[in-house]
Amino acid sequence: MGAVPRGATAITHAYVQAALREGARAVDATCGNGHDTVFLAQLVGETGKVIGFDIQQQAVDNTHSRLAEAGLLGRCELHLCSHARMGEVVKEPVDAVMFNLGYLPGGNHELTTQFDSTQQAVQQAMALLRPGGIITVGVYYGMKSGFEEKEQFMEYIKTIDNMEYTVLVHDYVNQPNCPPIAVVIEKRTER
Repeated sequence: MGAVPRGATAITHAYVQAALREGARAVDATCGNGHDTVFLAQLVGETGKVIGFDIQQQAVDNTHSRLAEAGLLGRCELHLCSHARMGEVVKEPVDAVMFNLGYLPGGNHELTTQFDSTQQAVQQAMALLRPGGIITVGVYYGMKSGFEEKEQFMEYIKTIDNMEYTVLVHDYVNQPNCPPIAVVIEKRTER
């Protein structure tokens, strides 16, 4: 067996990489600084598409710049709006959706994701998934409102229909300083 990915980002990237192929459709529900958007755009290839969301202009601008530097803008569509509007914007089934909960690194730490809009977005993402598609959620919770969102989100995912979705939680239980948690939600291919 190969090396086990370490950290929430490595874990979520490993799952997404296994789920995507040339021509796939993906969503970056929280663009942030664009790292996951670029990652998704590379995986879907020239015939694929990535749709990104963020409520902060700074995040959309950072993502746009990162995509332009990588020559990947043509594969992506960025939206300055809440991921809770995903169902209005995304009209076709998708193969993967990535979320990172918390604040924009390098941005205003007072502006964070909130459970209500996150729950709405995850529900919409589940409805958009193709069978076998995945949602990954990096739960970063070491800030003021992050603990409340983490607790609400972790309780919410326990209620997801186990006949239609599999939910897996990667949590470093013996590490200090609130290590991020990686959550993977997979839409079952058969019932």
